[in-house]
Amino acid sequence: MVLHLRQSTLEDIDRHAAESYPNECCGAVLAEDGREIVRRITNIQDRLHTEDPGTHPRDARTAYFMDPKELYSVLREAEEQNRPLRVLYHSHPDHDAYFSAEDKARAMAWDEPAYPGTFYLVVSVVDGGVRDHLAVAWDPEQRDFAAVEIVAG
Repeated sequence: MVLHLRQSTLEDIDRHAAESYPNECCGAVLAEDGREIVRRITNIQDRLHTEDPGTHPRDARTAYFMDPKELYSVLREAEEQNRPLRVLYHSHPDHDAYFSAEDKARAMAWDEPAYPGTFYLVVSVVDGGVRDHLAVAWDPEQRDFAAVEIVAG
């Protein structure tokens, strides 16, 4: 499986990741008639951490939590305007691009992918510059997420 993205889409995601540094960013990519629409979603992890550090021990430098209202709005747009959800993305500041156990847990619902057919993209940002990317997709045979090639053009 391969994640095909327009170069401009990957650049938009990278810009979001660099601008959010040293915090994690998050967002989505929708598809429409051969084009891609990047939707930035607010990372509310700092707010959650401030309100309840016991439940949310990490801040936005090491975790993300998509604003539920904004995520719902993007999902509603995808459904109502026939713009399929192609990618959910987030960044890892000062860390490699990897799909963590927590990332996997958030991508699942009752032992199935929460958003079937959606790719997950992780952007590594080191010292404010994008270093690397990792894309994963659900592999139904392995019943797990597996790395996929990213082709931007």
